[in-house]
Order: sequence, then structure tokens, then C-alpha cells
Amino acid sequence: MTQKNALEFEHADRRTIYEFVERRGAVDAEDAREELAIEPARFRHHVAILKRDGRLEERDDTLQVAIDAGTEEEYVADDLEFHIRPARQGDLTGIVGAIRAVAAEKTYIEAETVADEIDHENALLRHNDLESRLFFVATVEDEVVGWVHLHAPELDKLSHTAELTVGVLEAYRGHGIGSHLLERGLEWAASNGYEKVYQSVPATNAGAIGFLEAHDWETEAVREDHYKLEGDYVDEVMMAVEL
Repeated sequence: MTQKNALEFEHADRRTIYEFVERRGAVDAEDAREELAIEPARFRHHVAILKRDGRLEERDDTLQVAIDAGTEEEYVADDLEFHIRPARQGDLTGIVGAIRAVAAEKTYIEAETVADEIDHENALLRHNDLESRLFFVATVEDEVVGWVHLHAPELDKLSHTAELTVGVLEAYRGHGIGSHLLERGLEWAASNGYEKVYQSVPATNAGAIGFLEAHDWETEAVREDHYKLEGDYVDEVMMAVEL
């Protein structure tokens, strides 16, 4: 799925099926058919076309939104083997856990908001008429240890921009995982027509600011006293990179 593609469907039933799956993140195919009350042969036909067109994919009889974001890549650094790949619905719990662990350091407010959203919606990937959202994950022994997330509004005036968050569990920092995640996310954004990616961090998060500056991000603005962390007012540093 290319996020910039307009959500156009040649048949109303296909839109109905797609929107049903997209809202739920992943659904059992037969449960979806029964709830939508679509005749079995017709349902299978429309699902086949949605899969053909790269809208949906099926894993073990479970339907979910398809995303064309490349393949899994393997890295070894300092005897640590890790993989980076496009996230799927089954990664939701691991991603929420990783984000909350990083957010507990009180240095990444925007990421904490992302965790709240996907946990509440119980849907990892979004692509509808209002927004697009995807993740890549870093895994060690199939466990999520880091993420990069991109979110873009489906509005003409903002369609060239995307918001990004990226993080790695503290125990796995220092191996280049964050850099590989950031690179993977920005490569995807550039190849899908985005011109600028941005994110905001508290001014107290010197590590994140330094990390982004080392990867050619620049500070666009500072909002004074935007956050209140443990009783103290903290500036918001708004950073961005041109692709």
C-alpha cells in the first residue's frame, strides 16, 4: 500500500470490507463476512480483489491492512543481532510496551500520545480518508525493542509532511538500532512523496536533540514552557528534516 494513493474503490462492498478491517486493525475473515452479512462467494471475490490491489493482506485467515514498506533486514553490531521490518498488527502490544518504557523516562511526550492512541484504538496501521499511520520495528529474538512511527494527515495542504517518532529500549541503545530505524522511516517517507518530516521533544531531552542533529535535523522553533513535567515547565523543541 502506498500511503499517497487515494482511497478509491470500484465497488461499494470493497470499501465496506476495507473500512471494517481498517477500523479494527485485524479481523477474522469469517467473522468479518458474517458481521457484514455479505454472501460467502461475493465476500471471497471482493477480498481477493482487495488483496490483488494491495489494500488488504491475509495471515492465518486474519485480514489486515496491507502495507508496501519493504522487507525484513538483518543487522549485527557488537555481537548483537537485530532485525528491522515493517510492523504488523500482531506487534501492537510490543510497540505499546516499548513506547511506554521510553516515555516513562519523561523525555518523549509525543511518543506517549502515540502509545495511548494505538492502545485505545487497538489498531496499529491506519490508512483512511483522514490519516495514514505506519510503523517499522526493531526486534531481537522476535521481541520488539524499538520502533519508528510515521503519521500523516490526508489533507492537501499538509500532504507533503509527516510526523515521526522513534525510540529504542534503554538496554539496547548504543548499537545503532535507532539510526537504522530512523533511516528506514525516512527512506519510506521520501519514496512515498513526502518532502518534510518533523517531531517535537522536550528541551530536557538532550539525547534525542543531539541524535536528530547528528542526522541532519534542524530546530525550526521553540515553544516556551509548553510542557509541565513533574511540576516544572519545559520548552518544546520542534525539529524537522527536509527529504
